[in-house]
Amino acid sequence: MPTASVPASRRAAGSVLTRGIGCVLCVFPSFAGAQQSGTQPHGAASDAPQPLVRRARDAQLAGRALLQYPFFEFVGVSFTNAPVQIAIDPTRFPEVAGATVDVWILAHRTPAEWDANPVLVDARGAPDVFTLGTTDVQSCTFTTAGVLSGDAGLDLGVGYDVVVDVDRDGRAGPVDLIDGYGIEAGFYRCMPTALPGPLAVTEVLYSGGTWLGEDIYYPTNIAALGQLPLVVVSHGNGHNYTWYDHIGTHLASWGCIVMSHTNDTVPGIETASTTTLTNTDHFLGNLATIAGGVMNGHVDGHKIVWIGHSRGGEGVCRAYDRIFDGTYTPVRYTLADIKLISSIAPTDFLGITGANPHGANYHLWVGGADSDVTGCASNDIACSYPLLQRSTSYHQSIEFHGAGHGAFHADAASSLWATGPCLLTRAEVNTMMKAYLLPLVQRYVNGNLPAREFLWRQWEVLQSPGVPTNTCVVVDLQYIEPPAAGNRVIDDFQTNTATDVSSSGAPVTFDVTLFNEGRLDDPNADFTYSASAPFNGMTEATASDTTRGIVFQWTTDRFLVFNVPAAWQDTSGYEYLSFRACQVTRAPETTAALGDLDFTVVLLDGHGNESSVRVFAYGGGVEEPYQRTSCGTGAGWNNEWETIRIRMQDFTRNGASIDLGAITDVGFRFGPTWGSAVGRLGFDDLQFMLR
Repeated sequence: MPTASVPASRRAAGSVLTRGIGCVLCVFPSFAGAQQSGTQPHGAASDAPQPLVRRARDAQLAGRALLQYPFFEFVGVSFTNAPVQIAIDPTRFPEVAGATVDVWILAHRTPAEWDANPVLVDARGAPDVFTLGTTDVQSCTFTTAGVLSGDAGLDLGVGYDVVVDVDRDGRAGPVDLIDGYGIEAGFYRCMPTALPGPLAVTEVLYSGGTWLGEDIYYPTNIAALGQLPLVVVSHGNGHNYTWYDHIGTHLASWGCIVMSHTNDTVPGIETASTTTLTNTDHFLGNLATIAGGVMNGHVDGHKIVWIGHSRGGEGVCRAYDRIFDGTYTPVRYTLADIKLISSIAPTDFLGITGANPHGANYHLWVGGADSDVTGCASNDIACSYPLLQRSTSYHQSIEFHGAGHGAFHADAASSLWATGPCLLTRAEVNTMMKAYLLPLVQRYVNGNLPAREFLWRQWEVLQSPGVPTNTCVVVDLQYIEPPAAGNRVIDDFQTNTATDVSSSGAPVTFDVTLFNEGRLDDPNADFTYSASAPFNGMTEATASDTTRGIVFQWTTDRFLVFNVPAAWQDTSGYEYLSFRACQVTRAPETTAALGDLDFTVVLLDGHGNESSVRVFAYGGGVEEPYQRTSCGTGAGWNNEWETIRIRMQDFTRNGASIDLGAITDVGFRFGPTWGSAVGRLGFDDLQFMLR
């Protein structure tokens, strides 16, 4: 959804930034108790120049109401069973305060289509009529009437634009507001991603010889379809290639061709990678004869996804690594054709030099109750997270509390390989996998826009109808973008390793206690808490990896502040503030109160103003580690990292005096005044994100 901004040329040259640098030195001592002040514009977008085309003004309108500040979250995705809510901040658009307006929801149009035809045609048959309040966004939040389809065929999400017709003339004109003037729609309605797609599926078994056995799933009416993406599934050691019906039937029903193959895992990862490579080549080269040639001409060999389980999950990384290193050359596809690698509870036998996804889009599945690839610090081979951090492209992960190693495949007669409390059934895990897997594949294979939100919005607030909802279901999501995405990384702790300087070269100031910066690698062989082991429970890196971060704690009100480099203080072109965090397992400050951790995020500007948002405002905090025992004394498993993103405009809600064009500091406040009374936190990847 669009955001507006104030160009640097609209501000007094140097003055705001210079004051911002000076303010950094004076604000730290009183940071923990600073108050909002000043009379500067509350958001850099409020005086943005209007476009030359006389069209409706850009505004974020669609989303969902919140119970506390910022009181409304502008988001782009909802399921067809959820209400469509819209909101207007009257302090941002004071000229519409108190007005009676028509709210139109329309099929998404491109900017060219809007410019050519501003006539409004509501997708529900008629617009809503609302009378806006005058005080705050709460008084201008409404639930729309009518039903909107989410049926986009084989795509994910039907796009809709929202127009607030202020002059009520049935046209999108310069006095009106629009959410969706751009490539991306104002919002998307989605069908349940956990449920089957619109296509019937045919499954066939095929053998091309030794280690070329394949279980293939394709849409029954494939003759009427064009070229479809290929998803290759590589099973784990002791597993069978026919155990992945939940993946095959689900993705095929949504327009993919899925091939699960025999995998030579017993000798090790090298042979497993070979069977991934050779089966992919063999399938592409024999489409004229496989299944009577029904798929010939219907497989897009430039859109390939590799999914592997256990040793197969490491094997798909090794397969990519071999092509990357030039030690293996496929015949019928290239490295660029591998659009996504997804590893399910992978091993890490080969380490960074061999199990490396390099520049691939990479995804990781982890089960908190896995008793095979356990995740215990005693064995690096059984820790999966280092593979995630080795990706230099888009990488993301999902972890399920209570999921065992065997719950990720579909063989009902096999063991779950699970230990711990509140275990999930195989059916529950399979359903949750389907709900997340569809948008994951859609995002990287088809560039689907709404699919992106499924990768980072917390499971508590965005989950498909049909997934289990019992209290044992706890899910953690990470989403990390590469430097090529154009984000501004304030601190990823990879350089400038002194605790008082960020990786972007700016000062860091704090009064949180036991502050340590280092490699995210548990220093010993268990998860037993020790004050002398600050990185206890960290499994993001091995001794050969370089992923770094910080840990700290609090038992009273404390703060942590990152100064923003002067050249980066105009944040008006950035949509989100993002970071990832985890609770540190088995620490007394973690076990003091089992549950999500809450704290406050603060922006400060060069005029002395500030605005803050509580993490809990969006419906979830930082999860408590899964309460599994063993791997030392105490309860709590690996530290479970989660990505948290806050829209920059949320800090401007209801007239908050904060200038997004002059942000000098990003701060975090902890303790009873600001969230959870006590806590011990891991923290990494603080950045301004473009989208």
